[in-house]
Amino acid sequence: MPARSTDGRGAARETTVQKPRKAARRKGQAVTLDEVAALAKVSPMTVSRVVNGQGKVRDSTRDRVMRAVRELGYTPNLAASALATAQDTRVAMIYTNPSSAYLRELLVGALRGSTRTAAQLVIDTWETLGAAAQRQAARTLARRVAGVILPPPLCESKGIVSEFLEAEVPVVAIASGRFHQDISCVRIDDFRASKDITQHLIAAGHRRIGYIKGNPNQTASVRRFEGFQSALAQAGIELDESLVQGGFFTYRSGLEASEKLLAHANPPTAICAANDDMAAAAVSVAHRRGMEVPRDLSIVGFDDTSAATTVWPELTTIRQPIAAMADSAIDILLRNVRRKDKSTRTVVDHLVPHELVERDSVAPPAR
Repeated sequence: MPARSTDGRGAARETTVQKPRKAARRKGQAVTLDEVAALAKVSPMTVSRVVNGQGKVRDSTRDRVMRAVRELGYTPNLAASALATAQDTRVAMIYTNPSSAYLRELLVGALRGSTRTAAQLVIDTWETLGAAAQRQAARTLARRVAGVILPPPLCESKGIVSEFLEAEVPVVAIASGRFHQDISCVRIDDFRASKDITQHLIAAGHRRIGYIKGNPNQTASVRRFEGFQSALAQAGIELDESLVQGGFFTYRSGLEASEKLLAHANPPTAICAANDDMAAAAVSVAHRRGMEVPRDLSIVGFDDTSAATTVWPELTTIRQPIAAMADSAIDILLRNVRRKDKSTRTVVDHLVPHELVERDSVAPPAR
């Protein structure tokens, strides 16, 4: 609990100072907070509250403190003050082997949010989700974090989430495909987003559409495939299982899946990939086979990371605002960490709008 303080005059040194004797001060020696308190005849705590703009202080007391500050030439140690505040709200963002483009968006958003809220951000990477997870959670907790942000696949692990909840450390999941009852989530509607981009291909005239799945252990991957299936069914297109390939949200898995799809006896006229990395891989495979995108093959991705705009042609994709989601996750986490009533915890399901971003990778089928 934060300490309570009043204007307690008895806590300050009762000295009579007619004029600050700056000449007697050693060169480079800073005025201390105690000296300001003595001149203003208040406690050091009251001086701290005035210069940091914290708590309630009477106007007359504030004026007296500020006069003392000006008279003595006191300069507060802003770096130390900021560090002390940050230590009270140290939050961790943990990730494990995401794509570099996805990680960059996460970091940008988390850094933006932590800077704006004066929180100290701890970045931790876990190499595995197996037996070492408990040890890795203990390592994170040893850094005395007040809250944790988990992107997939970490937020999908009940064991990992429970490690933090049992330690009474609040958790916010980013980009999970579903709402978790015990932790707050910041997510998009993966089902609806995937359905939207599939319908975009159908509207362009495609009926033979290949699909590259994401990591089967992630809920978002499952929901995206379900959205794809729903769009086909609604258009009266029967799902061809031979045009569905597994992937793991990685560029390499996208290469392997695309090779299989384009080696098909009756290949698809379009490929829908569960993320931009795998879609970019599909573009590479198409080029290697002498195909022109989108004349010979339309390709769409998901996430709108930098991978979508570093390939040619640039990808039509679903914008999942990862940076903004990480920023919002900081806000949600800190509302729990800084709440006055520590006996309760608020769980929030924050659904963020997605956007279909049309670029140059979709055209009507050539055949």
